[in-house]
Amino acid sequence: MLNEKILQELHDFVETNRKIRIYDIQKEEHFLSDKIYSSELEDFIELHQSTSFSERLFQHIDGKGQTDASIYKKAGVDRKHFSKIRSIPDYKPSKRTVVALCLSLELSEEETFDMLSAAGFPLSDSDRFDLVIQFCLEKKIYDIDDVNQALYSLKLKPL
Repeated sequence: MLNEKILQELHDFVETNRKIRIYDIQKEEHFLSDKIYSSELEDFIELHQSTSFSERLFQHIDGKGQTDASIYKKAGVDRKHFSKIRSIPDYKPSKRTVVALCLSLELSEEETFDMLSAAGFPLSDSDRFDLVIQFCLEKKIYDIDDVNQALYSLKLKPL
């Protein structure tokens, strides 16, 4: 169980400009109130946090010499949705959107797994959708229509 000091430091770090009250559910008594700066927690996060999904996405787009429009059109993502990915640093698109963007960039299996991980979506060997995506990556099937056909053939929702 976290001690009160750690909880206060966490509170300050996550909610720098917003005051959130944490209550004991049984007593409903306020047990955190003052903000305490957390250099230890900040250092930990800085040391362990990797680049975000959106940062990686735009690095791949630039690295392949593509335009944003060519990638989001190829992926079947609309301009407004893509704009959210670009302009909101912590925005998390759906797993299907991440897969579609990776396919449109023709990323390798490793690069796709890395992108999915950055977005919080690892591929599982027990999920049929994930297995179809892994199969397509192994076979270098990047065309969205072909991948959707593979998904549809197994009665799965397309990208």
